[in-house]
Amino acid sequence: MRVIGAVVALVVGLWLAAGLPAAAQQQDAADSAPPTPRVVIYPGDIVHDDMLSDLPADTARGVGPFAETRAAVVGKMAGRTLLPGAAIPLAALDFPRLVSNGGEVKLLYIDGGLEISTVGMALQDGAAGDSVKVRNDDSGVTVTGVVRPDGAVLVSGG
Repeated sequence: MRVIGAVVALVVGLWLAAGLPAAAQQQDAADSAPPTPRVVIYPGDIVHDDMLSDLPADTARGVGPFAETRAAVVGKMAGRTLLPGAAIPLAALDFPRLVSNGGEVKLLYIDGGLEISTVGMALQDGAAGDSVKVRNDDSGVTVTGVVRPDGAVLVSGG
């Protein structure tokens, strides 16, 4: 049964490939070329599309998962220096930090219709969705909350 499934998959793949013009196949290959930095990208830099070029097919990639598309890289923050002409390891990318250790953040408490906001000092870095500790500037109490996409930290009661 497995042999029949494999043969059917091969035949369908060949049939689909035969139906595409060579130019379309080449364009698909170009669109799917893995990205590489066009310039040196330093830790903390946010990666933009104009900072990338296509990785040559014969480039050695090494060990580990690497970014296969620009979409996997653009908008992310470099966690280490990324060099031109080299594959981009997924482990070297992270979501941009919205909260920085030592930085001022807006603290929000929302319960039904009640909304309280104040400011505090972040005690950790954090991206959207991360749980971080923040010291309330008014009370000096350390609270834990979740970083929202707007950079505010939402704390819960209790």
